[in-house]
Amino acid sequence: MKLHIKKIILFSIALIFISVLHSCKAVAPSTASKTPAFAKGADISWLPQMEATGYKFLNEKGVEEDCFKILKDRGINSIRLRTWVNPSDDRSTGHCSKEETVAMALRAKKYGMRVMINFHYSDTWADPSKQAKPKAWVGLNFEQLKQALYDYTFDVMTALKTAGVTPEWVQVGNETPSGMVYPEGSTDNWAQLAQLINKGYDAIKAVSPTSKVILHVDQGNNSERFRWWFDAAKANGAKYDIIGLSYYPFWLEGNPDYTLSINDLGNNMNDMASRYGKEVMVVEVGGEDTKVQNTYDMLTAVIKKTKEVPNGKGLGVFYWEPQGARSWSHYSLSAWGDDGKPSKALDAFK
Repeated sequence: MKLHIKKIILFSIALIFISVLHSCKAVAPSTASKTPAFAKGADISWLPQMEATGYKFLNEKGVEEDCFKILKDRGINSIRLRTWVNPSDDRSTGHCSKEETVAMALRAKKYGMRVMINFHYSDTWADPSKQAKPKAWVGLNFEQLKQALYDYTFDVMTALKTAGVTPEWVQVGNETPSGMVYPEGSTDNWAQLAQLINKGYDAIKAVSPTSKVILHVDQGNNSERFRWWFDAAKANGAKYDIIGLSYYPFWLEGNPDYTLSINDLGNNMNDMASRYGKEVMVVEVGGEDTKVQNTYDMLTAVIKKTKEVPNGKGLGVFYWEPQGARSWSHYSLSAWGDDGKPSKALDAFK
């Protein structure tokens, strides 16, 4: 009888032990922190216009297919979308309205892609050479201008949220080395520029607290340019989460050979992450469509340098308009051939 009781006790202890082990195994995966996947992205904001004009996208087998599907098969997991305040319908300088942006974001979500929204704060292109104020904001005093920027940002973010899209990243301004929303937001008056940036930041976080805010400067290999800009941003209290860089060897002064500037890009990203304690991301990159192998090699190097930023602070790389074939756009830095198929350069993202 005593032996029987001992067996029952030992069996019960064994069951408890097995139960505890099973419990530990079940809990472990959910408690472990997960690092987000490296963002392999593409800005494809031209896509609705290309489709509306009848452009046909072909996969590598020559079969017509949704551009999103073609890009996903090449390894692209993230989509960047520019948005303009009151754009025209002009093919070269228009589109990218709130409605188009939401529709494109929904398509990205359908394909399981992450989304970046890029606020230009203009009715058309904003970049280092031009930052034209939206016509609807002309004549506003500075307090009214800040409120208009906040309201517009809040409105677009709310439209995305209502549609069921939560952007992982949101840019406040596009390539802003000299500021944005001229003249009030020029770097000639950093105090005002920082206030405008912060209005955008606050509107984004009010709607989508998890979205990370990016500030974006061109010439990603130019350390002096970035230190000057982000030192000023810090001194004036500009709020942001990520430092965004453009890198186009083709547009750099002197020799456009990427091998001459790629180490400077890597060193600058490392410096930005260390100096300001921020994450970094190459939000625009591109190479010549006629030099496919060179563009592939350049992309491979850029991805490698970004992944090498210490402590996982290099978040991703985005190609600017890879699908924007020269035959349609007259843009020479796409990654699409005249045959309607993606360039082999995009294999760098696989």
